[in-house]
Amino acid sequence: MPNFCSQGDRLPKRLMMKLGTDLRSAFAAVGLFAAAGTVSLLTAWGAATVIEARSQQAVTSALLSQGITWVTVSTDGLQVRLSGQAPDEAARFRAVNLAGTVVRSGRIRDLVDVAPVSAIEAPRFSIEMLRNDDGIQLIGLLPSETEVEKLRNAAISLIGQDGVSDMLETADFPPPAEWAAAYDFGLTALQSLTRSKISVAVDGITVNAIADSDTEQRRLESELAREKPEGVPIAIDISAPRPVLTPFTLRFVKDGQGARFDACSADTDDARRKILSAGASAGTLGKVSCTLGLGVPSPRWAEAVRQSIDAVAKLGDATVTFSDADISLVAAPTVSQSDFDQVVGELQSALPAVFSLDAKLERKADQSAGPAEFLATLGDKGRIEIRGRLTDERLRSAVDSYAKARFGADKVYVATRLDETLPDGWPVRVLAGLESLALLETGSLIVRPDSVEVAGLTGSQDAPARVSQILSDKLGQGQTFRVKVTYDEALDPLAALPTPEECVEKIAAVVAKSKIVFPPGSAEIDGSAAPIMDALAQALENCGALQLEISGHTDSQGSDGGNRALSQARAEAVLLALQGRGVDVSAMTAKGYGEDHPIADNGTEEGREANRRIEFVRPSADPAPAVPPLAEAAPVAEAAPASADAPPPAEPAPAEDADPVATEPPQDDTAAPDFTGDDSPSVAPTEATKRPRQRPARDG
Repeated sequence: MPNFCSQGDRLPKRLMMKLGTDLRSAFAAVGLFAAAGTVSLLTAWGAATVIEARSQQAVTSALLSQGITWVTVSTDGLQVRLSGQAPDEAARFRAVNLAGTVVRSGRIRDLVDVAPVSAIEAPRFSIEMLRNDDGIQLIGLLPSETEVEKLRNAAISLIGQDGVSDMLETADFPPPAEWAAAYDFGLTALQSLTRSKISVAVDGITVNAIADSDTEQRRLESELAREKPEGVPIAIDISAPRPVLTPFTLRFVKDGQGARFDACSADTDDARRKILSAGASAGTLGKVSCTLGLGVPSPRWAEAVRQSIDAVAKLGDATVTFSDADISLVAAPTVSQSDFDQVVGELQSALPAVFSLDAKLERKADQSAGPAEFLATLGDKGRIEIRGRLTDERLRSAVDSYAKARFGADKVYVATRLDETLPDGWPVRVLAGLESLALLETGSLIVRPDSVEVAGLTGSQDAPARVSQILSDKLGQGQTFRVKVTYDEALDPLAALPTPEECVEKIAAVVAKSKIVFPPGSAEIDGSAAPIMDALAQALENCGALQLEISGHTDSQGSDGGNRALSQARAEAVLLALQGRGVDVSAMTAKGYGEDHPIADNGTEEGREANRRIEFVRPSADPAPAVPPLAEAAPVAEAAPASADAPPPAEPAPAEDADPVATEPPQDDTAAPDFTGDDSPSVAPTEATKRPRQRPARDG
């Protein structure tokens, strides 16, 4: 009988083994599938990361290559995000378009902000004015067409229409508060400086110019200094061509009064510094003037001068004089012979070969025979008294003629005696001394056998050096002379010139006593106004090129155009009358305002009389009120507003920032002719000149 139990036990075991094998195969298949999925996921993630990094790098590089630094590039999957703040909408649009050239535009996400729009800043107003003998160039940006016209017309009046190159532009922005003052100063400088470069802006004015001489340089510097506006930095550099010094002169003195230069000349800035340094070491004090000039006898001039000044300092009481290459060293009697010999010997061996030294130790004069002297005294009023000894009649006649020619025939008094025993060279000493004395305002001349002495006061800073130059040249090497000339600023005609404010005060004082009169309806000054015109010319005599506007005003009777034409013609008539009396009117303008600026009620006769007037106005720092231009009148500067001191107006009055100083008396303008159709040329001067122009009849 079969053993089913044993067989039954074996069957499930085989089945279990088969099932285990199948399960292991299934699990292995699942594991392989899971591994494959993991690898795929990792591969996809890595590829996406690489794409993102490369896209970000490519877009960033493209933006940076075009100078776009304000964009931040980031990625999110295939998306490329642009963020940051663009300066304006155009810059944002440009950045997005540039990124679209690197990756597809569908992948770009624009997250860029645009900076808020700010107020547009006003431009920097400035002018460059170049003037020389060939013409005037105007370059710059101005705030109004009125200023352009004013500057252009001023340039045309100076050099003519063909000589002006106009590259001016305008921008309709309000100018800074300091602009008007800077502009007016630049215009004044252009009119005064014939060879110049003038840069004008509110943050600084630079003036570079060339003068014909030292005197003109000082005059121009003085004029511009008086016109400097407040609150604007100004640099003025006016140079003059170096003069040819003949002879090339230097004189250094050290005595009981201290150490000083009677005359100083140098060929270069470096030489001047060395010379002045040697003088300071020898005891000079304060500011010392040393002229730069041409004609130096040797490039080692500064070395020779320094050594000579050191020698004077060692001697303690001596004078050294250079006349070209000739050197005269004179020591006072107080210097010992041994010291004199030692110092002169050292100087002689140290001097460059081209220089010739003549050294002398003075001895006390023998007074037993009485003094042989020639004396000349120049008084306060230019009168000169001449006394003392002359060699012969011919010299006396020469002295008399020379003195009358230099000082005036009615100011010379001669009381001299003849002495044939006078030493050789006496005539040269006398005439050289008189030539030197003529450079002074007051002073004295003493000529002795052993010396010539010139002393006094002068209003010229160059006079002391010029006196030393004359005496050194005329007397010759080795001759003793002394110069005791003092500069007095009160005598300097340039320093004593009145300021523009003082000139305006003088005008105000004149017109306060009288008024300029015109016949009714006429632009011709009435003959009764001659005294006031003469007084005005005298008040302006030393004022130079004064910036001044002559303003004409009428009442409201008649047409607006006729009144403006009449007021323009009257203002020009006053300007022409001043020019005819020798006044420098090159910086003055004439402007007619008609009835636009009343100062009283035109409804009354008294008010109309007050409104019919002529004013003299200094340009103010504030912009002038807009006035309708007169087509037939010559272009002139904008008018300054009326005075704050004027009577209260019944009609709209001008602003309160000007200083009118003259008014016109009662006149009747009711019969005034209508000038609106008048196309005749203006009679206002268009160029700077003191030569009187022809006018139809006596106009004041």
